[in-house]
This record gives sequence, structure tokens and C-alpha cells, in this order.
Amino acid sequence: MEGKFQFAIDRGGTFTDVFAQCPGGRVRVLKLLSEDPANYQDAPTEGIRRILEQECGVILPRDQPLDTSHIAWIRMGTTVATNALLERQGERIALLVTRGFKDLLHIGNQARRDLFDLAVPMPQVLYEEVVEVDERVVLHHGESGAGTPIKGSTGDLLEVQRPVDLRSLRRKLEGLLARGIRSLAVVLMHSYMWAQHEQQVGALAWELGFAHVSLSSEVMPMVRIVPRGHTACADAYLTPTIHRYLQGFCKGFQGHLKDVQVLFMRSDGGLVPMTSFSGSRAVLSGPAGGVVGYAVTTYSAEGRQPVIGFDMGGTSTDVSRFAGDYEHVFEASTAGVTIQAPQLDINTVAAGGGSRLFFRSGLFVVGPESAGAHPGPACYRKGGPLTVTDANLVLGRLLPSSFPCIFGPDEDQPLSKEASKEALDAVTAQVNNFQVQGPYGLDPLTPEEVAMGFIRVANEAMCRPIRALTQARGHDPSIHILACFGGAGGQHACAIARSLGMDTVHIHRHSGLLSALGLALADVVHEAQEPCSLLYAPDNFPQIDQRLSCLNEQCVEALQAQGFPRSQIHTERFLHLRYQGTDCAIMVSARQHPSTSHSPREGDFEAAFTERYLQEFGFIIPDRPILVDDVRVRGMGRSGLRPEYPPQAQNGPARVDRVTQCYFEGGYQNTPVYQLGELGQGHRLPGPCLIIDSNSTILVEPGCHAEVTKAGDIRITVGAQSNTSVSSRLDPIQLSIFSHRFMSIAEQMGRILQRTAISTNIKERLDFSCALFGPDGGLVSNAPHIPVHLGAMQETVQFQINHLGEDLQPGDVILSNHPKAGGSHLPDLTVITPVFWPGQPRPVFYVASRGHHADIGGITPGSMPPHSTALQQEGAVFLSFKLVHKGIFQEEAVTEVLKAPGKIPGCSGTRNLHDNLSDLRAQVAANQKGIQLVGELIGQYGLDVVQAYMAHIQANAELAVRDMLRNFGGARQAQGLPLEVSAEDHMDDGSPIRLLVKINPVQGSAIFDFSGTGPEVFGNLNAPRAITLSALIYCLRCLVGQDIPLNQGCMNNVTLGNAHMGYYETVAGGAGAGPSWHGRSGVHSHMTNTRITDPEILESRYPVILRRFELREDSGGRGRFRGGDGVVRELVFREKAQLSVLTERRAFQPYGLHGGKPGAPGLNLLIRKDGRTISLGGKTSVTVFPGDAFCLKTPGGGGYGDPEEPAPVSGSPPHSTCFPERGSVYEYRQAQEGV
Repeated sequence: MEGKFQFAIDRGGTFTDVFAQCPGGRVRVLKLLSEDPANYQDAPTEGIRRILEQECGVILPRDQPLDTSHIAWIRMGTTVATNALLERQGERIALLVTRGFKDLLHIGNQARRDLFDLAVPMPQVLYEEVVEVDERVVLHHGESGAGTPIKGSTGDLLEVQRPVDLRSLRRKLEGLLARGIRSLAVVLMHSYMWAQHEQQVGALAWELGFAHVSLSSEVMPMVRIVPRGHTACADAYLTPTIHRYLQGFCKGFQGHLKDVQVLFMRSDGGLVPMTSFSGSRAVLSGPAGGVVGYAVTTYSAEGRQPVIGFDMGGTSTDVSRFAGDYEHVFEASTAGVTIQAPQLDINTVAAGGGSRLFFRSGLFVVGPESAGAHPGPACYRKGGPLTVTDANLVLGRLLPSSFPCIFGPDEDQPLSKEASKEALDAVTAQVNNFQVQGPYGLDPLTPEEVAMGFIRVANEAMCRPIRALTQARGHDPSIHILACFGGAGGQHACAIARSLGMDTVHIHRHSGLLSALGLALADVVHEAQEPCSLLYAPDNFPQIDQRLSCLNEQCVEALQAQGFPRSQIHTERFLHLRYQGTDCAIMVSARQHPSTSHSPREGDFEAAFTERYLQEFGFIIPDRPILVDDVRVRGMGRSGLRPEYPPQAQNGPARVDRVTQCYFEGGYQNTPVYQLGELGQGHRLPGPCLIIDSNSTILVEPGCHAEVTKAGDIRITVGAQSNTSVSSRLDPIQLSIFSHRFMSIAEQMGRILQRTAISTNIKERLDFSCALFGPDGGLVSNAPHIPVHLGAMQETVQFQINHLGEDLQPGDVILSNHPKAGGSHLPDLTVITPVFWPGQPRPVFYVASRGHHADIGGITPGSMPPHSTALQQEGAVFLSFKLVHKGIFQEEAVTEVLKAPGKIPGCSGTRNLHDNLSDLRAQVAANQKGIQLVGELIGQYGLDVVQAYMAHIQANAELAVRDMLRNFGGARQAQGLPLEVSAEDHMDDGSPIRLLVKINPVQGSAIFDFSGTGPEVFGNLNAPRAITLSALIYCLRCLVGQDIPLNQGCMNNVTLGNAHMGYYETVAGGAGAGPSWHGRSGVHSHMTNTRITDPEILESRYPVILRRFELREDSGGRGRFRGGDGVVRELVFREKAQLSVLTERRAFQPYGLHGGKPGAPGLNLLIRKDGRTISLGGKTSVTVFPGDAFCLKTPGGGGYGDPEEPAPVSGSPPHSTCFPERGSVYEYRQAQEGV
């Protein structure tokens, strides 16, 4: 092997990077286009050919297969799977799913991805057809007449209600083959722990001649059918595409690479043989190499200090973290498809060199839209828009002479600085028009100041996910090293590190090809995993040890079969643990925790779990049992590749290639330029300077120093930020930066609340909002999580200011939930902390957090009764309660109020006092984090500046809304339409809701007049002022860029409970159609966006069977654009319980618009065990018994336009040019917006 070539190749979407270790240890690197059909068929093959030809001194014709006798191994990472997923260019597949669930993957978790996009754009499903499999397995519950129980792989008992009907399935599968579908995804209920039915279906499919079959029980045997189903579909969709690529790759070599070890990088950061490389494990194949690259190099070189990976490319930036162990997630979305499999936690944000730059309503905006590769930035000479790359070019931070001449229509010209300047001048004119002609009378800015402003805003935008990634797990970002790689990151690294408080940036000498280097340094991995449902308890430790031992042996045998001696094989054992009654499972290894007399033989997993839980969440639950969800072993075969020889030490000074002019704060400065290849160990380079090689440009900013390490890498010591004076006068650049900082504070408050809360609602469902308010109580920033909280929290804060007045003192924290004090519904408890500052008599700002508490007493569990007629029947009431007084938490007093509803006949006090108190303390802690962070801002800028920018942010929000109303009114005037619009709708009890909107296009204002709306009803469906305000703010947010009214379906609440359990869900309906789109089916609309419980979780934790969950066909209103269909959800009860329903749109249909027909009204049916079917009406509470069923049919959305007028073929929202985000930070935000 020592005398042969070793190739590591990263095949990216644009470029392919080749890292080769030649015989004797010499290293060659090469970068070439991934697609160049005029010159070669396959980029990796061409890269290998060129290096072999040059190193061996022989001509190797492109049309001849390459001789493999000189090749030891080839390792590859590829974006083939990712690109196929992004472009939806995979295999034609069909989904085989349990009868009653044909639309399950379409509905998914029923939450929409963008709260304010009325078109509800959602990713397409991967399957072309669905076949329902007549079979059913349920958990054994011991009812009379139940079948013989069978034991699943988890140890749970199950019943086969219906065996697979293979005869009817055969006919359906033959029909699929006749229609040309040859790849299948098989997803059956509870197959993760009892796979026999899936195996029978798979055997029949193979027998009939299907080319590929993905069984969900084999692809990823984990509980939750929705993500497991998506994963099986991705596997069936992508694996045939990957295999075709691999076959084509092998044809370029003699013997089809039979005698060469060919390994591919999986999403988890491990290499696997080519024959084991599958679609569901391939989507992060390319980026994973970069994480391994900096983990192996930077982490070791910097004394094992934790590292943040920062990979900035053209359209997006990847952020990750390494502190000795790879950080994996086990469920994440890529291109809108949820993959349930181990994958590195790589967070992709839509900010890169190609991110577009805009000036909107007084704000500098970076992205998320991207110029893409075509036309690319303006400097590419193809008519592209202004981007981050153009701003760097104009500022002198990129040198056109260091780029090849591959730009322009014929791809033979250099970068055009003139085109960048032209695009920048156009945006500068917009900025200065606002500066001079706008409401503030500001001084004009130079193009360089505008470009610098955009760079600063872009840097702040990229800091936010890094803060979120670190602080989400209780880490301080400032103690990390920033490992920078990728083509664009070097221009921003110093500024981002400084903003995060980091003092070191590490840039590998092959930073432009670090993903390829990572492949060369990675381990070969084999993983084995199986589900489990054992208690982590001494009685079960022998069984846990036995299962870990079996999986460990599987991994060792698989790696030995690949040629690894036992001495090079390392295994690590994991348990996926969670506290009973929670969903927050953590995959832990006991590597740092040896076994004790009170642990399994394989290690003290409980100690590892509590240590991680305490680190991430700030507390543990000592008396709560711990459950084992999964057992996993990761086997690693050490590659043994030695790093290349470092460059020689240099005695003399570094040679200055040239001196250029770069723009920094304050103006242009002379900036020396160095060639990276000429630098050696010991060279020190003071900033400002540029370090250039063929793949990247590194900017060392003023006040920073770069040095070349022993390994030839660049280490930059980041100096403190120079004190630039910021006045309280409005500066649009500072406004944009403060906007990001204020929003980041609200996000970090939310992270602290989620970490320190104990209840499922807050910790796992993320049903909370955190916000920052100015001295007048006006909203400054909140992460837009829950629409109903948007305006109500501001009302709550301002009520307390007016109500308490001088009684607000330092050390006070206020608790409120009363509707007249800005409350939404009583379970939403708002905690408000006024913040005082030395020398200021009144609070200088306020922070608040609102969280949904699962129970605060009242007449029904959950504190949301359908038939309450008085506020006290819904639970504890707080108007203006001092939760903390003079710095002391008032536990006794708040406990008394929480128990007070129990004094009312028919009511109970809170049913979960412990969680109430814990979550209230967490809310106080979240507020304290906000106070600390704003205090740091005040320390940096001064109180007057921070308060001024709080006011500027509020004024800018008003400006944006006024601009929208002016445009809206102007558009109506241009069409000859009136400036007054009105609508009337009705509640199911007949109460009218009337709204008249009067628009003033000159002032950019509107009056919303509800005169004529019905009086307060005798019941609980009344909207206080705060809720009405929230609805109006939500509508205004939706209307920005959308001049349409609203016509969607409606919320549907179902609650189930008895003496020992309680469950509630809010079920989706159909969304209304619009002027250019069909309504989305099976999704939440408007003021709620609740995620639905996965069917397998529902059946495992509650005494119900979900018989059906599918779309309600033809319930959407007809129209040129059709309204979305509602859903049918049918629950069979296995115990006596109380069923409560609280629904609307059962009498009045969701209306259509412009000739569109209304959607179907909803229907609530109770089907008794004896067959009687009873209509329950819209609101009721009824006792149900074992064998009874509840069938919920939710309304469809209204249609839009004349049904006789044909709609365009697509009828879907326009394609977005944003790069899809991914990673744990993105998943957290999606979960928070989908509570």
C-alpha cells in the first residue's frame, strides 16, 4: 500500500476537489469543474487520471479505462444524493403504507413551514403513487377478545389485528410494474419493532421483479412512522440514482475497480464500502468530510479546545461544532425531506458569497435569496444582482487577478469590478434617496460605506446560528476556535470571530479542499442499531449488556470482513435515553463513565445521561425513571493515514507579492498581499493583509495578526474591536445590526427557557415566546413563533406599566394571564421583568416570556374546557401578580393562587403544581438572560444609544407597514377599486363578525372597524382586545407583498382524558386557494400551527388506536384554484375516558372568493361500539367507552376564481431561490413555529 496512490475526492455541486497522497508521501491537490461534458465524462475519474498521468509520466487517454494497479484506495464524498433531492431528480417510486394512512406523509406533522406565507409552500412528496396495504398491528392492551400477543424486538407485546392480504397486494404491485415504477418504499405501522409484515411485502415485491425495495424497518428501525416513512422514501428514491452513478464511475477503471478499496462518506462522518452506500445515509456526504477535516486537524493542533466549523460557500454557509466527539442528530430535514438516521449536526443557513443585497424600508437586508451559479453575482458578467461577493470585490478584499478567466457569456473573462460597482451604485442611490428624502434627513453614504454596511450586516446574520448552536447546549461561543474553510469564509472570519468574542481563527493550508482532506483522514464505520423499550434499571442491565454485546460483534465482524485487523477496530456503545413522560431523548456513550456496581457492564450510562442533560438543560429530574429507546453500537476501522509533511521553517521575512488598497472602517488602507504557497513556519503577518492561494482569499483585518504554524496552517489572533463611536442618531447600517442583535437576544432567551423548563409543552413542544420591549412597553423584538402571541405580549407589558405605575420596583417580576391584561387564554402565563438602570428612576426596558402550562386547574384537565361560561372555570387567574418581590420568588403565594380554582364547585386546582413552579422559574431565568444580554449591549454602546435604537426599530416596523399599505392602496386605486373593503363572516352559533377596513394611501394607514360584530357570547369563544390585535398584526404580516384577503379553514381542538392520562391535539384542515395557487390540503392555517403527535407515539402512550388519518377528498371548495382538502381522523378508544371537542366551521362553510366555491363544513361523529353513529356538534364533552370511535372530519378551504376557468398547470407558489436551510438550529426554529 505504501507504494500506491491514495485518493480522497469531494465531488461538490460546482467543483470537485482531489487530495492525493502519492507513493513516498508527496501530496497533490487538484480542483476541477464537476460538470464539463465537453472535456470529460466524470470529474473524479478525470482528477485521478490527471494526477496518475503527471506523477507516472505516461499518457492515459480519456477514452480508455484507467489501470488500477497503482491505486491503493479511493474515498469519495458526493452531492449526487443531495442534488437529486434538491432537484427532485430521483427514481420513480411508490409508497406502500398501512390502510387508512395513504396521505400520512403528505400531512406529515401538519405544521406549515412559513407562518406568514398564505400560499403555504411545502415540499413535494417523493412518491408518485400510494398503495394501501391491508394489514394492521397494534400494541397489546389486554381487552377481552384480543388475539394472542406477540413480542416485538423492543420487548413490547403486540397483536396482529389483520394479517397482510398478499393476494390483493400482488395485483396492485403488478399494476405498478405495468406503469413503469420499479422502486418501492414500504412503511407499515409499528414495523420498527415487529418487521414481519414488511418482510412479507418485501419478499413479494422482489419476487415480482422490483429493482429496489426499501423497508422502513431495515432502513432505520426507530419509533415514529412519519420520519421513518420519509426516510424509507428517500432511500427508495435516491439509492437507485446513487447506484447508477457508481456503475458509471466504475466503468472508467479496468476491472470496474474490483481490486481497489472504494469507500464513500456517509452523513454521519464515517466511510462505508461502495456496495453499502445508500440514499438515506448520503445526503450530507459532501459536507461531512469538512467536519471530519477540521475535527482531525484543528482540534488537535489547538490543544483540544472546542472548535466551531465555518464553511462559507457561494449560496450558503455550513456551521458545526466539535469538542472531542462528533455531534450527531438523529432526525433532520434536507430539501424538505425528514431523514431519520445518524447525521452530523451541520447547520446550513442561506447566507453565502452569492447572497443578494437589498435596501428595504430603511434596512440593509442580506439574503436569503441567492444569485446562484447562474447568473451569479454581478461581477460574473452575466447580468446578475448585487451580492456579498460584489461588496467584498468593491472593498478590495477580493482581487480579480487571483481568479481564473472563466466569467462572462463565453466563460473566458476575468471578474468585473466595474459590474460590481455599477450594481452597488444603483443600491447606493436607493439608500441615499431614503437618507436625504426620507423622514429623518440623514447624510448620504458613499458606495464604500454602503458596501461595508452590507458586509457588517452579513457578518451579524452569520453569527446568529453560531450563537444558537453553542448556547442551545449550554456552551459559551467565546471559548471556541473558529475553523474557517470553504471559498468565501476567509474574507469574513476575523469579523465573525471578533463579534462572537473568539480570539483565534484557524485556517488549514488546504482550507479550500478541506472536505477532500477529511475523507483521507476519516474512519471506516459500521453501525448497528435496534429499538428498545426497557427501563434503565438493575433488573434489565443483563439484557441491555447482552444486546450491546450482540451489536458490538456485528460491527466487529463487518469491519474484519473489510480487511481491518482487530487491533485497528474501535467500537463505541450508545443508549438512547430519556426521562419517562418526556420526548427529549439523548444518545449517550459511557466512554467517559466506567461501569460501577449499579450500572450495566458496558458502562455507567445514567451518569453520562445526567451529565449531558444537566449541560444542555440546566437541571436533572432525580426521581424520574429513565427509559431506553434505542441500543446502538458504532464500529470504526482506523485508516492509519499519516498527515503530509509540514513545510520547512522560514528564517527571513515573508515576501510581499504586492500592495493593494482595502476598505475598512474609516477608509482605505494599504494592504500587503502574500501568496500562501510561499509562507512557511514562523512567518508572522500583521493586519491588514491578504493571504491568497488558488482556492481562497484570507483577509487579516487591522488589529489582528496571522502566523504560520508548524503544520503550515494559518492561525489568526483576533484583536479587540476598535472603539467606533455610535450615536443615538439613526444610522440604517446600525439599525440593521441592532435588529439582528435584538432578535438574537429574544432567540437566546428562548433557548434558556427551553433548556431550563421541565414540562413537555415548553421543553419539547416549544409552546412559548420570548420578547424584548422598550421603556414604553412597545415590542422591540421577538422570534415570530406563535401568531396569537404577536401583539398580545405588548398589550400585557403595557397594561402592567399603566396598572402598577410607581409600584414597579427593582427586584420585581410580574405574572399575568388575565384576558383584560393582554392575556390570550389562561394556560398562557406571561412573566415580565422590568429592568432598572443606575441613575434612572423608571425601568429602561422590559423582558417577557409567555409559556403554555399544561394545566392550571379548572373544570377539565388541560384547562381548555369546551363549555366553560366563567373565567374561573378555566383555571387560576393572575391579573398583576408579583411572582418575584424584592428578589425573592413568592412560591407560597403563587401556589395558593394555582390551587384556588379547587375552591369552586366542580373545579380543581392545578393538577401539576411541580411543573408549574419549575416552568415559572425557567421563565424568570430566561428573562434574566435577556437582561444580561441587553446589559452587555448597553455596556458596549451606552444606554442612550440602545434605547434610541429600540425606538428606531419600532419606528422602522411602522415604516414597513406604512409602505405596504401605500403600495396596497395605490394598487387598488390603479385598478379603479375602492379604498374601503369590507367582509362579514359568522361563528357557528350565528354571531356575525363584521370588518370594514379604510385605507389611506397617502399616509400609509388603515382603520380596522369591527362595528356591527355580534355581542359577547355566553361561553368561551370571545376575543379580548389583545387577541384581536394579534390577529390584525398577523394579517398585516401576511399582506406584505400579498394584496389578498383571507379565506382559510379553521382550527379543530380535541381533548381526551381520564383519571390517569390526558391528551389534546389540534387537527389540521384545508387552506384556502389564492390568486395563483391551489390551497394546501391537510395543514394548519393562520393563528395556530400545532404539530400533531406521531401515530406510533400516540398509540404507545395513550389507550387509543388511530384507525384513519388521511385527506378528506373533495372537501376543498372548487374554483379556478381549488381549496385544500381537510382531513379525516378516526380514533378508537381502548379505555373509558372523557372526550371534549372545541371546533368551528361545523355550520358555516369556509367561503370562496371571486367566484370560488366554499369548502365543506366540518363534522364530528361519535361511533358507538354497537354501530350507532351520533353527530356531536361543534362543541361538547361526552363519555366514551372501549370500542367507541370518534371520527373528526375537518373543513376544507375555500376556492378562488371561477371553477370553469382553467388554472395554470402548476397552480403552485413560485420557486424560491433560497438555499434550503438544515441542521438542529433550523429544526428548533421549525419546531417552535409549529407548536
